[in-house]
Amino acid sequence: MQMNLNMKTKFLTGIVIATTLASCSDFFEAPSKSSLDESVIFSTYGLAKDAVEGIKIPFGETNSYRGRQLPWYGMNTDVEWYNSSETANQNSDLAVYDAKPDNSNMNTVDGSGNPNNAWAMMYLGIERANLCIRGLRTYGNAVPGTDMGHLLAESLTLRAIYYADLMKAWGDVPARFEPITSQTMYIPKSDRNIIYKQLIEDLGAAALLAPWPNENGNTTTVERINKAFIKAFRARLCLVAAGYSIYPDGTIHRGEIEGMSTEDLYALALQECKEVMESGTAHLEPSFENFWRKYNEDNITAGGESLWEIPFSDGRGRMLFTFAVRHTSNDQHHANGANRGGAAGPLPHVFYDYDEADERRDVTCVPYRYGAAVSNFAKQELVNLNTWYFGKYRYEWMNRFVTSTNDDGVNKVYMRYAEVLLIAAESANELNDLGAAKNYLKEIRNRAFPIAERAEKVDAYIDAIGNKADMFNAIVDEHKFEFCGEMERKQALIRWNLLETKLDEAIEKMRDLAARTGEYADVPSTLYFKTDTDNETLLIYGLNRGETTPPADYDDFAWTNLTEQKITSLYKPGADVNMRQFWPIWQVFIDGSNGKLVNDYGYF
Repeated sequence: MQMNLNMKTKFLTGIVIATTLASCSDFFEAPSKSSLDESVIFSTYGLAKDAVEGIKIPFGETNSYRGRQLPWYGMNTDVEWYNSSETANQNSDLAVYDAKPDNSNMNTVDGSGNPNNAWAMMYLGIERANLCIRGLRTYGNAVPGTDMGHLLAESLTLRAIYYADLMKAWGDVPARFEPITSQTMYIPKSDRNIIYKQLIEDLGAAALLAPWPNENGNTTTVERINKAFIKAFRARLCLVAAGYSIYPDGTIHRGEIEGMSTEDLYALALQECKEVMESGTAHLEPSFENFWRKYNEDNITAGGESLWEIPFSDGRGRMLFTFAVRHTSNDQHHANGANRGGAAGPLPHVFYDYDEADERRDVTCVPYRYGAAVSNFAKQELVNLNTWYFGKYRYEWMNRFVTSTNDDGVNKVYMRYAEVLLIAAESANELNDLGAAKNYLKEIRNRAFPIAERAEKVDAYIDAIGNKADMFNAIVDEHKFEFCGEMERKQALIRWNLLETKLDEAIEKMRDLAARTGEYADVPSTLYFKTDTDNETLLIYGLNRGETTPPADYDDFAWTNLTEQKITSLYKPGADVNMRQFWPIWQVFIDGSNGKLVNDYGYF
């Protein structure tokens, strides 16, 4: 046993060394002592599984997904924003399309001067995956129906996740599909379309190797990769690859995947979604609210709506720390520290864009926070019109009592079944099957509305959609209502070529809301409230349109304070949003690339 532990340590240590990208090439050119270790590791299931689990470790590093990528990518769309966007600092620069290559939150190094940030951790994960893929293919007999085959599927999929998120944030990036050698230490960026092609092929191979959710003991939780997620993720990447984005020459155009037309990509996406739906291994939760309650309760059982989650231990991860309803101090629901949650929230108009009967509205958009605790007990209190919170993330819905000063340990839902339905609807519509698209959209809206409302809000609404263009617009709207607060909107707007258009629409909507004109003319300017008998819950009158006659025992609250400065902080005034679809490559990587990496899109 001691020998096995030593071999594992050598292997994982070798990965870390290889990914530091140190200038000394002796490490790569010296005779390797790891080949025997790899032959043992990847022919022994327990050791191979530990190595594949190691691919996930970079997700949880301090400056990786945990504290940088997940909190900051996806801010400031037409439905969500950084709640302090008007405050000039390094954080708001990331959100308002004004990031600089030397951003102090992202352009970070460790105590030894090695890069220590999301980009570095993603490539660390990729290098670990490359080593596992090579080892499993060489020594693991990784074939369908075997545990080793599942490990290879996981390795291929985890590598695809890192690459997908790199390209989502930076566009073209270096392509590394083999372990690093002295000849490949320094390489330039690759065309993203080449990488997407490889990922789509890899995920096709992975799907043949992986079991469905709950098909065996390896896929009983959503923290392990399964076939339903792989197929759904492949469908997502097909739509991204077929979509629009800005390229280094400054033009915005659709992706061009060698050997696959745009129609081919939509057809493949639809087929993958159909296979997930027909498998019966995943489904919408009957209640939107209950899905999010289960999420906050750390329910990771596979076979429901969540397809795969980035796993965080109880002491890692900042999903609630960043996105939850704000808690001003430690209180009856947590001891995570002061002013936890509430870094971001829905744009002020979004609550009023939902249909009042849509059950997603009150789960998603929360107008209150928890005030300062007295004797460790806090009450809900109104904030103001310009500051809302995401109700999908709530300390008060957790089963655990969080005590860490920075981390809450709640996973990131990376993909859920609702997206399968919307991808299917969009793909069917693009392939001119309006009837099928309507059926998929109906399934989403049926879950959103009470039974009594469905004849009007679901059937009549969708049956009235008469053409492809109207269906596309309905899908864009449904995506907004379904995924607000999940940081999925930005990439969707980019691939639809709607980013700037929708941001400008949102600014005009907020102006109308502030002035109570246009579609927001009947939104009340005064709210009325009292605390319920539990001495915690806020009862609010006046949030719905036309609510102007309050109960006699309610106090009033001015529902205003949406200023022009706040509204125009959605993106930096004068910024060319389309030229800032992607972040710049951080300066530490430009400087350490031996001249191979450069920034495009006007970054200097």
